[in-house]
Amino acid sequence: MYTLLGIFLVVSIFPFYWMFIGATNDSSKMFTNPPTLLPGDQFMTNLTNLNESIGIFRVLFNSLFVSGLYVVIALAVCASAAYVLAKYNFKGKKFIFTAFLLSMMIPYQATLIPLFQMMSDFNLLNTYFAVIAPQLCFPFAIFLLRQNFLAFPTELMESARLDGASETRIFISIVIPSMRPALAAASIFLFMTQWNNFMWPLVVLNTNDMYTFPVALSSLMGLSYIDYGQVMMGVTLATVPIIAFFLTLQKQFISGMLGSALK
Repeated sequence: MYTLLGIFLVVSIFPFYWMFIGATNDSSKMFTNPPTLLPGDQFMTNLTNLNESIGIFRVLFNSLFVSGLYVVIALAVCASAAYVLAKYNFKGKKFIFTAFLLSMMIPYQATLIPLFQMMSDFNLLNTYFAVIAPQLCFPFAIFLLRQNFLAFPTELMESARLDGASETRIFISIVIPSMRPALAAASIFLFMTQWNNFMWPLVVLNTNDMYTFPVALSSLMGLSYIDYGQVMMGVTLATVPIIAFFLTLQKQFISGMLGSALK
């Protein structure tokens, strides 16, 4: 069993190792036979060339700002919607939830033209708002959080109401703290979705100083020559924040969902 796990571990980690090796070597060494498997001395050279090509620090700021702000706002919107759909009864509730599920079946590419036209009419092209706003109400996150809110004991909410707590206080002070694992899982999914988003930023952004990582890295792929040292350096820098974000939320992600509330 450990032998098989070790093999799978090597297979899983090797692409990341190869990415790092490429970031520290010259582009010509990527295709040598036998392949180069040891770190080189071109790390700073590739980083400097990458910065000159796309302005890496500006791109890093754009991606971090857009993804971080998106996670905060989208999580607030999706958690509120999921809570209402899970714990309140009102006319049209099932229809609204079904509409959310059906919207997940619409191809994302089919929404690009109307979204672009909308942003153009509002003079919002080439802005952070245009990148963030269209996916704030994310159906999958609402579905994921709703399923977790359904498991939350209604007795706790009723007890809080008897003690005079408002509905807002119940949601913020009682329900949300016990939903940390679900919120962490949704946060990871939302962050990765926005961080890796390529098509929509490519459509709505038109200046280099507004590009996010996927769009900026695509500009490195020339027609006649590709500097794979720069590409690997860019991919390495683009991967680090995702790993760091996951490790930050890992504890909440794997912890018990309702332990603290029930206790």
